[in-house]
Amino acid sequence: MTETLPAPAAVVLAGLSGLEFAKGHGTGNDFVLIADPDGLRPLTAEQVAVLCDRHQGIGGDGLIRAIPSRLLPEGQELLASEPDAEWFMDYRNNDGSVAEMCGNGVRAFVHFLLDSGLARLDDNSVLKVGTRAGVKVVTLVPEGYAVDMGPWAFIHPEEAAERAVDSLVTARGLDGERPALSITMGNPHTVLALAGLDELAALPLTEIPAVHPVPPNGTNVEFVVPAEPLVQDGKGHVTMRVHERGVGETQSCGTGACAAAAAIRYWAGAGAPSRWDVQVPGGVVGVEFLPAASDGEHVVLSGPATIVARGRLA
Repeated sequence: MTETLPAPAAVVLAGLSGLEFAKGHGTGNDFVLIADPDGLRPLTAEQVAVLCDRHQGIGGDGLIRAIPSRLLPEGQELLASEPDAEWFMDYRNNDGSVAEMCGNGVRAFVHFLLDSGLARLDDNSVLKVGTRAGVKVVTLVPEGYAVDMGPWAFIHPEEAAERAVDSLVTARGLDGERPALSITMGNPHTVLALAGLDELAALPLTEIPAVHPVPPNGTNVEFVVPAEPLVQDGKGHVTMRVHERGVGETQSCGTGACAAAAAIRYWAGAGAPSRWDVQVPGGVVGVEFLPAASDGEHVVLSGPATIVARGRLA
């Protein structure tokens, strides 16, 4: 028996008839992936939202279109300084809104390019990927892929330096306002620490947390519990849940894991480790902080990526 979609969704999907797609994820952060080598498949926000709908579409936390950098204005700007960034990761949240980038999405994107025969990567090479948050450099590692996410920074640096917090967060399931720290990884994050895993598990992240002051383009909110002891075998350990801007709760957020590790490391003070494991509902990702000559510390995110299905819209 063929299920009939509600009219609006059916009309939207009919306009995409024949579209080839893949479904992939990085530690449970899942994406609809499409290849557009000729730049002939621009998608509207409505089309993205329907494709990412878990009941009437394919389902995903976001959609990634693989398009040559030369075919997008944002990509052309990057090629001026990074001519090897052949492919651009055109990322959309599952509500159709445009996002700067996604850490788990970069790994899924690269895995999709390799699986589709659109790019090559071996143990002795790197793959440069264009995003709206700059070029990301990807290498192979035993756990999957490592992505140089570039520098991290405070969104409100003066407040962070003076008080170690710069924001207040109100969320359903938490008493009162909680102090937090806002960090940019090319996209915005607000991190708050919780007392224990019970408090973290009890959070009903079905509503958008209120952040004050909220960054200009909104923010992702990470709820983090440091391990006890925090450092084990020379590596920091934290557990995290996240409410992603334009999506809701996801099983993982790569840039969020980087921001969470950066905040906890900052709060831990001198002597905090440079390597971290971040436990998310979908698995574990690694975060490493490396010194950079010109723009502070760079953050490297590592973890797996998987393609679970391929198909074609009817």
